[in-house]
Amino acid sequence: MFQYEGRGRNRASLSLSLTNMELGFSSLRWPTLLPPVLLCVALVSYLYTTLWLKPERLRQKLRSQGVKGPNPSFLFGNIPDMRRIKQELAKSDQELEAGTTDTFSSNYLASIFPYLLHWSRVYGSIYLYSTGSIQILNVTDPDMVKELANWKSLDLGRPSYLQKELGALFGRGILTTNGDLWVHQRKVIAPEFFMGKVKGMVNLMMDAANAMLTSWENEVAREGGSAEMMVDEFLRNFSADVISTASFGSSFAEGKEIFNKIRQLQMALARENMLIGVPGSRYLPTKRNREIWNLDTGIHKLILDIAKRYERDSSGIKDLLRSIVEGAKTGPLSSCTPEDFIVDNCKNIYFAGHETTSTTAAWCLILLAQHPKWQSSVRAEVLDVCHGNPVHAEMLPKLKMVTMVIQETLRLYPPAVFVTREALDEINLGGINVPKGTNMRIPIPLVHRDPSFWGPNPDRFDPGRFANGIAGACKPSHMYIPFGLGARTCAGQNLAMVELKVVLSLLLSKFEFALSPNYVHCPAFRMTVEPGQGVPLILKKL
Repeated sequence: MFQYEGRGRNRASLSLSLTNMELGFSSLRWPTLLPPVLLCVALVSYLYTTLWLKPERLRQKLRSQGVKGPNPSFLFGNIPDMRRIKQELAKSDQELEAGTTDTFSSNYLASIFPYLLHWSRVYGSIYLYSTGSIQILNVTDPDMVKELANWKSLDLGRPSYLQKELGALFGRGILTTNGDLWVHQRKVIAPEFFMGKVKGMVNLMMDAANAMLTSWENEVAREGGSAEMMVDEFLRNFSADVISTASFGSSFAEGKEIFNKIRQLQMALARENMLIGVPGSRYLPTKRNREIWNLDTGIHKLILDIAKRYERDSSGIKDLLRSIVEGAKTGPLSSCTPEDFIVDNCKNIYFAGHETTSTTAAWCLILLAQHPKWQSSVRAEVLDVCHGNPVHAEMLPKLKMVTMVIQETLRLYPPAVFVTREALDEINLGGINVPKGTNMRIPIPLVHRDPSFWGPNPDRFDPGRFANGIAGACKPSHMYIPFGLGARTCAGQNLAMVELKVVLSLLLSKFEFALSPNYVHCPAFRMTVEPGQGVPLILKKL
C-alpha cells in the first residue's frame, strides 16, 4: 500500500515553483512582460501588504481594545528587541543569581526568555508581540487561561506556523493539525494511552529500567562502590526503549537510528535562527535548512520501512502503530496522504513520547540529588510500599511522595515551555475580540512560578506543596499546566507519569546519588527545557 519516494518537502516545492516560473517566463517574449520597474513595484507592494499592512491591521484591532505591547519593526517584528533585552537583562539577572545560595531556586526564564519577564512587568498579564509576521498574544491572566481551557469549538486550534517552522519534525501529525483531521487523529491515538492500557505496560517499563540500572550497578562495582556517571543519555535511551516497545513493537536497538535522527533534527530546529517568522525563510538553502531537509528525508524512509513491515505482519497484535496504520485508511485525509498520516504521527509520538519524559526524569534526579532529605524520605516510601518486590501497577497509587516529586519537578521544569493556540476565526476571549490569525501563547514556566498562584517562595523545590493534590498546591488549580490544557491536553500524560514512577522507584531502591562537582546548572531550551550540559551524578550502591 505504501510506496516511499525520497523527499525533502520544502526543497521539492521550491524546486517545482522555480521550474514553473522558468517555463512560464521562457514561453513569453520580453515585449509582453511587465517593465522591470512595475515588477519591482508589484513585489514591494505584495511584501508591504503581507509583512506589514495585514499584521498591522490585526495589531490595531487588539490595540483599540486596550491590549498593549512593544512596537514591532518591519519584517522582523520584535526579534531585535528580544535580542537586545536578552543581552542587557540576562547578564544582570545571571549575576544576581550567582550571588544566591541556591542556584536551583532561581527562575531560569531570566536567562532563556528574559524578554517575557521584562514585558510581563511592563505590560501585565496580557500583551502583544511579534516574531516576524507572527502576531502573539501572551496570556498569563487566570480568567483567560480558564476560558482557553474550557474552549470546545474547533475555531481555536494549533498555530499554522508550527507546520511551517517545525514541519520537518511534526508534519501534519496530532501535535500540529486542526479541525476534522485532528479529531480523527485524537480518536486513533488517545485510546492507546488510556490508563488501563498503560498499566499493562509496567512490566516492559521494568525490563527497560532494569537493563539500564544493571549497567549502572556494574559500573559502580568496577569503581569500588561509587562512580560518577552522565545519566541523561541513559534516561533518553530508556524512555526511547519504552515508547518503541510499547507503541511500535520494536526495541530501542531497532529504532535507534530513528531516535538518533530525531534528536539531531530537534537540535537543528532549536538552533538559533535569525529568520524565524520571516515568510519563505524555510525555503532558503542555508546550511541549517539543508541539514533539516536531509534528516527529514531519512526519518521518513526509516519510519515507512517499519510501517511496511508491520502491514505484512499477520500476528494481529493491536498496538499504537497498528492503530495508526489502520487510521490512515479512514477519516478525513483529503489534506494528508495515508503515507504522511503514518509518518507524521509516528514522528510526533517518537519525539513527544520519549524526549519529554526523559528530560523530566533527569530534572527529578537533579532536584533529589540537590535535596538529600527529600531523597531519603521518598526512598523510605518506595522501600515501604515495594518491600523489595518488583514494582507492579497496583503499587503505583501508593507512591504518594514519588508523585509529589514528579509534580513539583514538572512545575519547576516543565518540558514544554508554551501552550499555543491560534484563532482560526474571529473569537471573543476574556472580553477581547481576538482577530483571526492571532496566536495565543501561555508561558508555562512563568505561570508555574507566579507567587499569586503558588504563594511565597514559588522558585523553591518543595514537593510538600502537592500533599493535598494540585488543588491544594495551586490557586486556581487550572494554572498548573505541565501537560497543556483543555481538549488538547497531552494524550500521553498517563504513560509519562507511570514511566517516571517506575524508573524513579527502581533507582531510589538501588542507589543513593548526589550531584557531581562537575555539574553545571544551565537549563537550555532545545524544543524542550533540558539540562544544558548534561547530568553527572555520583552513584553509590545501597
